[in-house]
Amino acid sequence: MAPGGSWASLRAALQSGADAIYFGVRGFNMRENSCNFRTAELPRIAATCHDAGARAYLALNTIIYEEELPRVRRILTAAKAAGIDSVIAWDMAVIQTAADLALPVFLSTQMSVSNSAALEAFYRTYGIRRFVLARECTLAQIRTMRRRLRTRLGDAAGEIEIEVFAHGAMCVSVSGRCYMSEATTGKSANRGQCTQPCRRPYQITAADHEVSYRMGENYLLSPQDLCTLPFIEQLLQAGVHSLKLEGRGRPPEYVATVTAAYRRAVDFYFAQRRKPDFASRFQNLKDTLMRELDTVFHRGLSSGFFLGQPIDQWTGVPNNQSASRKARVGEVVKYYHKAAAIEIRVRETGFAPGDELLIQGPHTGMLRLRVDSIQIERQPVSEALRGQSVAVHSETPVRPGDQIYRLIPRNERRSG
Repeated sequence: MAPGGSWASLRAALQSGADAIYFGVRGFNMRENSCNFRTAELPRIAATCHDAGARAYLALNTIIYEEELPRVRRILTAAKAAGIDSVIAWDMAVIQTAADLALPVFLSTQMSVSNSAALEAFYRTYGIRRFVLARECTLAQIRTMRRRLRTRLGDAAGEIEIEVFAHGAMCVSVSGRCYMSEATTGKSANRGQCTQPCRRPYQITAADHEVSYRMGENYLLSPQDLCTLPFIEQLLQAGVHSLKLEGRGRPPEYVATVTAAYRRAVDFYFAQRRKPDFASRFQNLKDTLMRELDTVFHRGLSSGFFLGQPIDQWTGVPNNQSASRKARVGEVVKYYHKAAAIEIRVRETGFAPGDELLIQGPHTGMLRLRVDSIQIERQPVSEALRGQSVAVHSETPVRPGDQIYRLIPRNERRSG
């Protein structure tokens, strides 16, 4: 299950092999600072996902205030009419309203479901069949939950699906139920408005101000990002049905890279696991995919709680620790189908043959393009410079207005 924080990211996820997309509408989701979507776009979202053979899940997973109940019902009614496959929620008002509308509910990780008794209770009472487990659950606990559900429910236990977050940002607070942002800035994390004060360095100062201490070299409230790809087979063997990739606030190239990596790993596992040389080949694939994941934004990579408490896995430096960064080039002016060429207006960072470009747009999704040559008025040039209009070859059509970025290796010093 991949994130869709914008049309470009949604299409990038589908192009990269997502089985399902989760997204939010303006006002009621845990990524209020993402682009998000209007309620009127729900039919188009559902149709886009279904046409690609994927499912569409509406994340309506904030707390709900009294005066918002009528709007919540309108959104859920619209989701039902649009053919949205399920709603992700934890506020009981949303759960009950969705039940009234016969709209399936996935219980959000915000509910902190972390044991088989809770799974059984929500299944029996509300008919909920998929649960996004609390992020603090270990692999051993997941295996125990599945075993105890089979003991209690028999064959019916097979109707209960377990979903876990498999990759992306982690919150320092229990299952993301944090009050630090609201206390410091008035922006509630439980309303999707988190200002991430945990991602900053802190200093302890004595009450008399005579002495202060810097809290070490690490950002002790800022966890590293979750990455389960190194042990993904253990998740699948433990009885996990859905791998949820965090990232509705991340750009399309992040969504595409992460989705494609987990898609390849899962497909390889199920297709090759019974072959005699599976273990070594799977390890080689995972090593390759880890190098690809290192090319997009991350704060360092952690196993989370799956293998035990990550007591020392904190961000060492602020912000991005990926092997590359992106710089804006400009935008697509026109695509010439006969020539298979893109006309680019270079507004900021220049580029040269051999560079890798990222092209992103609401219809294009995300396209990676290795530049083999550059032309100006049909004449080859050695570099595209700011202020120029240039043409590059691309067999894949793109759209006017698509944004273009150059992917820059971390240690590159060539000027833009």
